[in-house]
Amino acid sequence: MDDKTHITVIKAPDLMEESNLSTGGHVLFAHYQQGMTDYLAIALLHHSEGVAVTDELDVTPSRHLDLGQLHLAARINVSEWQNNKQSKQYISFIKGKNGKKVSEYFRDFIGCQEGVDGPGETRTLLKAFSDFVESEDLPDETAREKTKTLVDYASSQAKLGEPMGLEELSGLIDEDRPKAFYDHIRNKDYGLSPEIPADKRTLNQFRRFTGRAEGLSISFEAHLLGDKIEYDEAAGTLIIKGLPTQLTDQLKRRN
Repeated sequence: MDDKTHITVIKAPDLMEESNLSTGGHVLFAHYQQGMTDYLAIALLHHSEGVAVTDELDVTPSRHLDLGQLHLAARINVSEWQNNKQSKQYISFIKGKNGKKVSEYFRDFIGCQEGVDGPGETRTLLKAFSDFVESEDLPDETAREKTKTLVDYASSQAKLGEPMGLEELSGLIDEDRPKAFYDHIRNKDYGLSPEIPADKRTLNQFRRFTGRAEGLSISFEAHLLGDKIEYDEAAGTLIIKGLPTQLTDQLKRRN
C-alpha cells in the first residue's frame, strides 16, 4: 500500500471510536480500470461465523465475509474527479440501513462531502431509460406508458422533496419484471446511486411533442429534439434521423 493508504487505515479506528461504531472487520481499497476509466472502491467488510463440511465429512467452524452486511461502501470515479473539476458525480455510495450517523462517519473517513447534481443525475437516468426502452424493443404504446410512469413518479418525488429510489422506480415501470430496469442500470454501469434527486426542469424536457394534421400523426420525446430530430422553424420542417425499422420496411413495400 502507498503512504496515503496507510494514513487512511490508521485514521479509521479513531473515527469509529469517536462515533461509537467499532463493529470490527476490514477496510477494503480496490483500484481498478473499466474501459479507459479509473475507479477506486472503498468498503468496510464484516465477517460472519458459520459452519462448513471438510473433505473428511467433519463439521467445522468457518469464518466468511458477510456481504449481506455490506452497508458502507463508496466508489470514486478517479478519472472524472481529475479531469472534470466542476463534476459532482464522481463519487457514489451504497445507501445502507445503519442510519445517517453511520453514513456521516463513513464520509468523514473518506474525507469527502456528498455532492448533488440533480440535473446531471436526472439526465443520466433518462438516458438509461431511453437505452432500456430501445434494448427491449417495446411497442410504441408500451413505451409511452412506461415513459409516463417514470415522469409521473419523478415529478411526484420532486414535489415531495424526496429522492427517486431506483429499485422502486424499476418496480413501477415493469410490475411483471420489477428488477428489469434496475438491473439494466447496474449492468450498464451508468454510475447512478440507488437514490437520486429529481430535477423538474430536466423532466419537463423529457415530455412528448405530439401533433396531427391531414392524415399525419407525429409523436416524439422532447429530449430527442436536436439529436435524432431537427426542427427548422423558418422552413416549418422536421428532419427525422434513425427511422423505425417497421416504418422503413413499410416504405420499401409501398410499390
